[in-house]
Amino acid sequence: MLFNSVAFFLFLPSVFLLYWFVFKKHLQAQNIFLLVASYVFYGWWDYRFLALIAASTLVDYGIGLALAKEEVQKKRNVLLLLSLGFNLGLLGFFKYFNFFIDSWVEAWGSVGVVMHSSSLNIILPVGISFYTFQTLSYSIDVFRKKLEPTKNLVNFAAFVAFFPQLVAGPIERASHLLPQFKEPRVFDYALAKSGLHLILWGLFKKVVVADNCAFFVNQIFEQPSGHTTAELWVGAILFGFQIYGDFSGYSDIAIGTGRLFGFRLMTNFAFPYFSRNIAEFWRRWHISLTTWFCDYLYIPLGGSRGSKGQQIRNVFVIFLVSGFWHGANWTFLIWGGIHAMLFLPLLLRHKNRSYLPHDTYHIKQLFSILLTFTFVTIAWVFFRADTVTIAIHYVMDLFSWHGMGLNFFYKNNKYGLLIATCVLSILVMLVFEFLAVRKNTVEVTLTKTTSIALILIILVLGAFKNPSDFIYFQF
Repeated sequence: MLFNSVAFFLFLPSVFLLYWFVFKKHLQAQNIFLLVASYVFYGWWDYRFLALIAASTLVDYGIGLALAKEEVQKKRNVLLLLSLGFNLGLLGFFKYFNFFIDSWVEAWGSVGVVMHSSSLNIILPVGISFYTFQTLSYSIDVFRKKLEPTKNLVNFAAFVAFFPQLVAGPIERASHLLPQFKEPRVFDYALAKSGLHLILWGLFKKVVVADNCAFFVNQIFEQPSGHTTAELWVGAILFGFQIYGDFSGYSDIAIGTGRLFGFRLMTNFAFPYFSRNIAEFWRRWHISLTTWFCDYLYIPLGGSRGSKGQQIRNVFVIFLVSGFWHGANWTFLIWGGIHAMLFLPLLLRHKNRSYLPHDTYHIKQLFSILLTFTFVTIAWVFFRADTVTIAIHYVMDLFSWHGMGLNFFYKNNKYGLLIATCVLSILVMLVFEFLAVRKNTVEVTLTKTTSIALILIILVLGAFKNPSDFIYFQF
């Protein structure tokens, strides 16, 4: 069920009214209702995948209880390995099986050995990368004795399947979200109002910014060789804003929806395109995933401690794994590798903490912001391109002379109007975010007037005729 679909706009108010007016006096009834609603929401795509969520839930629930009773370290290690093996095995099969098979065949083919692929027609379950990591955080924290396991299966199942953030995050930690299912919830008007503002802002970023940019991005990346250098640059930049509007828009809607039901989800984006270096970008982009990898992979490997060689290894491991998490394609691995190479000099020169979220911005930092955005934009080409070869040729053409004309964007009146919509909506988004980042906040401020204006803009300029899936649904 898409956030930008008619089905969701009927689903959300129905669930909201039943939740607060029918089940408000019984916490357990509220949690059961949320669990049922979440399964309906997810099953809207394909009810068969509900078995995967249920299996992941039962396995980690049982392992959590077993870890609480077990004191022998070797047996605790085995229990943790069972959780890791099951969840990563589930993720690996559905997401990476065909990739490894095809890569194996191609590797042998490169040395003249012909092999036949036995790839299966495996459908990737929506959101599997998100909820498997969410349940893993629970098992790992219980193993580390940082979290007491829950004995309430309904609460745990609702935590795993909570519909606002089930499909594309934020990836919540059990220590943050699970306790909220145990606490009585009373309707908070101020919290709900802020939630509606976030939903509105997220819809603007998705249906006005992202989906309108997608019209041009799809055509340019489909046939990059037929475009001028200037058009390729615009296409890459538009994709940068498309993926940001799409993914951060989803996160805003998810966080806002959670607030309508009395839940506080973690911030997932903090205006990353105002970052002054790559390290700051990763403190502001997909924060829930970045901190997950930091806590459960980077720090256990040694982090920034140890020898220079170990630090270099850790940086490349974290970024390559992050890239591979995004998809079974060499393009994502290269995208992660590019960010590792950009991050590494900052780490080795101890500059990776130069800019923290609450540091004041200065006009002299504009060049650093633009330079960081340029690096990120070039890396996005590998993220978006279908193959490594296409991405390499695209990047090479960015720095070759193939003309500076922009005629593609003005083929006809429709194209001219649409590119104007893209540019103006991006500017509106950047202005709102700049005002917020100057105030050292992580959310834009919407007044009654701006809210009404955004609603009108969404209704007039939103791409509703053919609503597109959120990009991160494929991950």
